[in-house]
Amino acid sequence: MRKKIVAGNWKMNNDLNQTIDLINELKELKNIKDVSVMIAPAYPFLKTSHDLLEDSPIEVVSQNVHQKSNGAYTGEVSIEMLQSIGVSTTLIGHSERRAYFNESDDVLLAKTEFALDNNFNIIFCFGEELSDRKSKKHFEIVKIQLDNTVMKIKKESWKNIILAYEPVWAIGTGETASPEQAQEMHEFIRNCVENTFDKSISEEVSILYGGSVKPSNANEIFNKKDVDGGLIGGASLSAKDFKLIIEANSSL
Repeated sequence: MRKKIVAGNWKMNNDLNQTIDLINELKELKNIKDVSVMIAPAYPFLKTSHDLLEDSPIEVVSQNVHQKSNGAYTGEVSIEMLQSIGVSTTLIGHSERRAYFNESDDVLLAKTEFALDNNFNIIFCFGEELSDRKSKKHFEIVKIQLDNTVMKIKKESWKNIILAYEPVWAIGTGETASPEQAQEMHEFIRNCVENTFDKSISEEVSILYGGSVKPSNANEIFNKKDVDGGLIGGASLSAKDFKLIIEANSSL
C-alpha cells in the first residue's frame, strides 16, 4: 500500500526563532493516522530542527544536496554532512533549482544516483511551465524530464523514491491545477513508471502534488486515486494551515 505523505518545503524562509516556533506548534499535531509528515527547513537550522523533532514522527528533510561527497564546492552541502545530523531524505529537482540555479537533467540524474548509492531517500520534483501547458505539451515535457532522470535509475532503487509533480505555473501564483488535472497527470506519471519498469513499482511509488495546495482545496485534490499527498510551499509556513492540510490527507 502506498504511503500518504505531506511534506512542507520552507524554502528560504524563517530565521532560527521562527523555525523553532513553527516546529513547536507542529509538534502539537494529534490523531494523524496513516500520513507521513516531513518538513524541509533552511540549511542552517536542519540540526536544530532534527533535535527538536527527535521524539516526533515528523521527519526533517533537506531542500537540496550536492552530487559529490566533498571537495572545493563553496556553499554546497554533501550527503555525508546531512547523514551526520540525522537527515536521510532530500528534495532533488525542485523547479526553483532548475530555473534559478540552472540544474539540468544531467545534474539531477547525477545527484539522484549519488544519493541513492549512499542509501538516501529522494523526493524527486518535476513539472511543466505555463507555456508547455498552453501549447498542450505538458505530458511530453513531463515524460522527457522523467526519462532523462529517474527512469534511468536501477529498478531496486525505486523503494527510496517519492515523486513530486509540480505544475510550475501553479507555484506561488495562486493558480492551482484542478483536482481533475492533477489526477490526469498523476495517472499519466504512474503509467510512465509502469511502462518503463513494471506495475508493482508504479503501484508502490507515492506521487505528491505540489502546486498551491491550501486547506480549502487539499481534501478534493488528495481524494483523487493517484494523488498520494502534497509537497506544500507557502501554506506550510503557517502551522494552522499546514495542520489542516495534513488532516485533509489523514481523513481519507
